Formats: sequence, C-alpha cells, structure tokens
Amino acid sequence: MRSLLYTVILFAITACGYSGSRPEVLDEAQQLMQSDPTEALSRLNGVDVSEFQDSATMARWALLYSEALVVNNLSAPTDTIVNIAIDYYGQHNLTDEFDKASRLKELIQSSNSTNALATALYLQKEKEFFLYKERAKGELYMSAGIVVLLIAAGIIIWMRQRMKLQSAQNDAIMAEASVLKSEIGVVRSDVDRLEAKLHGLLENRFALIDSLCQTYYESQGTKSERKAIIDKVKSEIESVRTHSFSEMEKAVNDCRDNILAKAKDIYPDMKAEDYRLLVYIACGLSTRTICLLLGETAEVVYKRKSRLKSRIKGTEQSIGSYITTIF
Repeated sequence: MRSLLYTVILFAITACGYSGSRPEVLDEAQQLMQSDPTEALSRLNGVDVSEFQDSATMARWALLYSEALVVNNLSAPTDTIVNIAIDYYGQHNLTDEFDKASRLKELIQSSNSTNALATALYLQKEKEFFLYKERAKGELYMSAGIVVLLIAAGIIIWMRQRMKLQSAQNDAIMAEASVLKSEIGVVRSDVDRLEAKLHGLLENRFALIDSLCQTYYESQGTKSERKAIIDKVKSEIESVRTHSFSEMEKAVNDCRDNILAKAKDIYPDMKAEDYRLLVYIACGLSTRTICLLLGETAEVVYKRKSRLKSRIKGTEQSIGSYITTIF
C-alpha cells in the first residue's frame, strides 16, 4: 500500500513538473514576428498544439498565431483560435493580453485576404486544439482520480494504524484479564483447600453439635435429659475451642500463604483473644459459631471484629490490606 502511494505521488509530481514546461518555439516565433512574419507563422504551424501541457501555453500560442495571421494579412475561417486567447486572458484578468487578443479578432474578421494553404493549416490547428481539449479533460479526470486515490490511501493507512493501536490496547486488556483470572484462580484454589481442610477437621464435631442441638429443641423428655444434652453440646464446643484451634490455625496458614504467621510478626503485641478471633474469622466461621467458641454475645463479637479490622487496616504495612480481605 505504501509503495503504491509513493508511486502515485511521484507520478503527480512528475506530471506537474512537465506541465509547467513552455515550448521554446513560441519564444522564437515572437522574436521573428516583426522581422520575418512568414517564418514566425511557419514556426507556429509546425507546433503540434495537441501536445501542450497547460492552458497558459495554449493561450500564448493562440495569441501569437492570431498576430501572425494579421501581420501576414491572412484571414481566419473561424474565430476559434483567437477565442482561446480571449477566454483565457479574460478569466485570468490579464488586461493587456485580453485587449490585444480582442483587437486581433476584429482585424482577422475584417480581413478579406484568403489563402487555401493557410486555411487548411488553420483548420488543422483547430483540430489539434480540440484534441488538446479532450486530452486535458481526460487528464483532469485522471488528476481527480489520483486525488481520490490519495485520500482513500490516506484513510486506509489511518484506519490500519488505528486498528493496530486498538488491537494493541485489546491485547493489553486481555493480558491484564488473563493475569487477573489467574490470580482469582489461585485465590479460589486457596479458599477451596481451606474449606476442604476445615470441613474435614470440624465435620464430625459440628455434625454432632448440630444433631444434639436439634435433639435438644425437639426433645420432650425430662429436664435432666435436656441438661445431659446441653452438657454434651458444651463439651463438644469446648473440645473444638481447645483441641482443634492449632489445626485450624495450621490450615489457614497452609492455604493462605502463612497469613496468620505474618500477622504475628507484624502485630507482636496482639492480644491472645484478638488472635483467636482472627483465626476464627480467617476460617470463615459464622458470627454465631464464633460466639459459641469465644463464649461471648453477638454484640460483643461484632464490636471486637470492628476494632480488630480498624487496627489492621490502619497499619502502614502492605500485609495489613491483605489481612483485611478475610473480614
């Protein structure tokens, strides 16, 4: 696409450069106009006007040709050629040349001197002029086509660059999404492993507690039977509180990049009660379950969680924002 664009530009520049050339024969004919008008007319007849590259050269030739006819006392069968000069100089506001061409038209039309050869040559030049007009029209269409082609090529190049930029942006977004997806997958995997470990660790005890609690509420037995069930539930809860705590702590560290161990290092002055609360929260236990394990009311647990979260979130350590994600 770029090579085509460069070729079109080079062609346009070359064509423009060539179109600006002026035949030297016109300068020679103008110099001979007074000293040898017959030779001047011969030089002008020897030019193939259909090959002119611009209207300025054509107008100058028409003006000189008309002057040569008048100087040689020859009449023109038509006013086509002199009108070429009149039209051009009138459109371009060249007053001197326009006035000269207008006077020559009057003189050519008033002359009665005819010459068969001069008439034939005049008609030949008239045909060459019409050929020039057809070629100029074709070149105009070609120039318009080149302009359209250049605009289209520019638009295509701009769109391709824009598409490349958009593609690069999309690739960057996809890369970020892929990294984010991978990170989410890792976190999800850690959570799944933690849930599996905690489930295996607490399944039997909490299943027993749940069963006993249901039996307690559904039981229609004596007070002593209910008391026995309550004592058994409390015993199981105490067993979880004392014997399973270390296993729960280890499960969280294994599945969450030693987050509890890091918390101990960063907050060495953390109270044991707050650390135990942090472990239970990291395990994903419900507030009601934490209330049973800590022996506190729900209101107290909510307040302790809020204070602990505020303290960790306010730290300048980068691990602080990571730990807050477990709340």
